[in-house]
Amino acid sequence: MNSTQITALIIILLYMAATVALGLFVSQRKRNKAEKQSNDDFLMASKSLGPLVLAGTLFAANTGGASTTGIATNVYKYGLSASWYVIAAGIGFVLVSFIAPFFRKAQASTVPEIISKRYGKGSHIFTALTSITALFMATGAQIIATASIINVVTGFEFNIAAIITTIIVILYTMIGGYKSVTAANMMHVLFITIGMTIAMFIVVNNSAVGGFSALFDKASAMTDVSGNNYNFVSMTKIGLPTIIGYIAMYFMTFPTGQEIVQTYCSAKDGQSAKVGSVIAGLVSAAYAIVPAILGLVAYVAIDGFAADGAQKNALAQATITFAPPIVSGIVLAAVVAATMSSASGNMIGTATMFTNDIFRPYINKGVRDDLKEVWISRITMVVVGSVGLFIAITASNIISVMMGAFALRSAGPFAAFICGLFYKNVTKRAGFYSIVTGTAVAAYWIYVLKTPYGLNAMVPGGLVAFAVIFLVSAIDRSMGVKPQPMIELSDK
Repeated sequence: MNSTQITALIIILLYMAATVALGLFVSQRKRNKAEKQSNDDFLMASKSLGPLVLAGTLFAANTGGASTTGIATNVYKYGLSASWYVIAAGIGFVLVSFIAPFFRKAQASTVPEIISKRYGKGSHIFTALTSITALFMATGAQIIATASIINVVTGFEFNIAAIITTIIVILYTMIGGYKSVTAANMMHVLFITIGMTIAMFIVVNNSAVGGFSALFDKASAMTDVSGNNYNFVSMTKIGLPTIIGYIAMYFMTFPTGQEIVQTYCSAKDGQSAKVGSVIAGLVSAAYAIVPAILGLVAYVAIDGFAADGAQKNALAQATITFAPPIVSGIVLAAVVAATMSSASGNMIGTATMFTNDIFRPYINKGVRDDLKEVWISRITMVVVGSVGLFIAITASNIISVMMGAFALRSAGPFAAFICGLFYKNVTKRAGFYSIVTGTAVAAYWIYVLKTPYGLNAMVPGGLVAFAVIFLVSAIDRSMGVKPQPMIELSDK
């Protein structure tokens, strides 16, 4: 390793150590208060999050490997329009802010729990299993991103880097629970937004890059070996169907993604959930261009980089090549922050669903045992990390993995989730058929049709799910079946 790589590695390791230390501090502070820690304390931060902490947690949970290294790498395929992946997330947070207070008022901890309140056991189990599987996949995607950074910086084999990443994330998540995650997320947000933005300006203004004007001029003129222009500076190359699909994806996956819904449910009140969601959306939309610009630098200013294809870590290469060692360390630590925060949110979300929706009702026969459930939650985190590690080692493209995870957990349950909260005439059977059908259509769209037109699978899956829930509900009511009672909402 050269001096730049050594410096960057030291900063990354120090950051990882600081994250684990913060988890220990939060955990020890809880013990010093001599309070009995319930499973809700461990997994829901005692439902005490204000709007700023909630916004930071939402942003950090969503800004993972796909939103950093994934965007930078995909500049090769889509130019700067690759940033729509995160701009759409910002729009999604703002749209979801209108219904976010209802998550808190539903008095639940998980998406399957809310589903079960309206549709019963079958829908409950199916949603829990698909949601847990999706979070395994999402955790794997974050491990891919972090390990690829360590691989670039140190030259370690990817698999070794992935193992190191998994151990660190498991440690700080299981030590302090959700309170340590929310505390660490505020630190992560600063590194992600401020650190990467400063690095972007330093990298672009390096003499070898020549500033934004020179970068864009050179990018506009670049062609491949066949003479076709790369269209690196285009904000529309990704295509309108994909942009619409991204917005629909986030609008559907945020209300059905456990790591996001759990954050809303951990708000101290409905207003905090709403305001925090808007803030997270604005920050996400503003941040989106940063990793795209860093990716653009790699493909435009590093000789031969674009010709080698799109599967390299463009963000890490641009930073290592054009930023001073300390700045390189900071920006790469920011990427590590992004991926670790998302991975930890996935682990917490899976642990919450497993204990609340599988262990307590079906294994422990409905008996609540906080001490046992805290330990079951910790064991679940280890399992999630281990399965995520396996996925990281066997998969490659971060965004592809995330697309599959989002479709699996959201295409089916979204219609049932929204109707469960707002539609009084829905029936129990309609909810179950809608969840299963929407999930099946999304899977067929991805794995059989191979995502035609570039349209995200959640659009056809979600449309079919809504059609099924309204149609079956109408048929049931015509046969004398009464709608399911509405979910009781409370501000407590």
